Amino acid sequence: MSAAEPTPLEQLALGLIAIPSVIGDEVVVCDFCDEWLRRKNVHAITRAGDNLAFQPRLFREGVPTLLLLGHLDTVPVSDGNPARIEGDRIYGLGASDMKCADAVILHLMARAVVEEPQLNLAGVLYAREEGPYVDSGMPEILSAAPGCFEADLAIAMEPTDNRLELGCLGTMHARVKFSGKRAHSARPWHGKNAIHMAAPLLARLAALGSREVTFQGLLFREVCSATMIDFAGARNVVPGECAVNVNFRFAPDRDNEDAVAWLESFVRESVGEAAWDDVDFEVVDLCPSGSVCVDNELVAGLSQAADGTLETVAKQAWTDVGRLSNMGLDAINFGPGHTAQAHQVGEYASRALLAESCAVLERWLWPA
Repeated sequence: MSAAEPTPLEQLALGLIAIPSVIGDEVVVCDFCDEWLRRKNVHAITRAGDNLAFQPRLFREGVPTLLLLGHLDTVPVSDGNPARIEGDRIYGLGASDMKCADAVILHLMARAVVEEPQLNLAGVLYAREEGPYVDSGMPEILSAAPGCFEADLAIAMEPTDNRLELGCLGTMHARVKFSGKRAHSARPWHGKNAIHMAAPLLARLAALGSREVTFQGLLFREVCSATMIDFAGARNVVPGECAVNVNFRFAPDRDNEDAVAWLESFVRESVGEAAWDDVDFEVVDLCPSGSVCVDNELVAGLSQAADGTLETVAKQAWTDVGRLSNMGLDAINFGPGHTAQAHQVGEYASRALLAESCAVLERWLWPA
């Protein structure tokens, strides 16, 4: 494949990658997808803001419905990485996460217009997935096109290296603020160093390790990390305030309430009761874990279409499978992007995995 000219699917992926769509700036790429679907005579298209829902043809009664989902946004630009093909790699911001998968979704919708698949098919492309849970465009398009979400299975085509990744970790960000007393660093005894107050929590987080959870036969690793530290002052000032962002990635055996209770208890024990009055604990973002739908017949059908070669593992991250599960919809992760390339400098996807992902879904939707 390294010497081959780009296929139509690869050209579509390159076109999507070439359109900047950093989170919150998805209008141009949404316009592109909207116009592309209309040129392919897709039966029904709903647009709400920079989010799209679409059906290639009328749903048939008594036929299971499959929903394919992808997000249109990328993380902020971190390097010069123009859309291009080099060897087996498709380069560009969002190549793996997740514009190659978006190209697969569009391609399948176009085929379904002219050739009826064995399942009812719907698609959603939405904005602002990379930011806070409450800012996602998915609820906006759900409200505008609820029928597309009445599916027997949803596939979030996030990067999985073409593995079936079931469930997902929940994720929570908590801001733990320590209130001390500002002072000159030459006379620290006049103050109370808020950074030093955070030390017991940081030390306990560093020593925590992971909690391994086998859930529905799949192994999840629950982890908790300090990811940001903010403080007010200068280099010669003992800071009076210090805030630590703690990110808790929790397993599917916990619901949101359990996760919040565990983390607050962990922080409180780390700090100690004597210092707790000087600590403010605030949950600033909370995304539910995803259910592991191992018994869904459509999941088995997808695996069979790949001749049983798809590795099945737990999703060691958060995706909107958590949101969809919370809505009562069975959902899994399956996509051509590299998990290790998501958000990376010099991001790329594999041409071979892109072709394979599309071929597996086509064999499932249009069996010989």
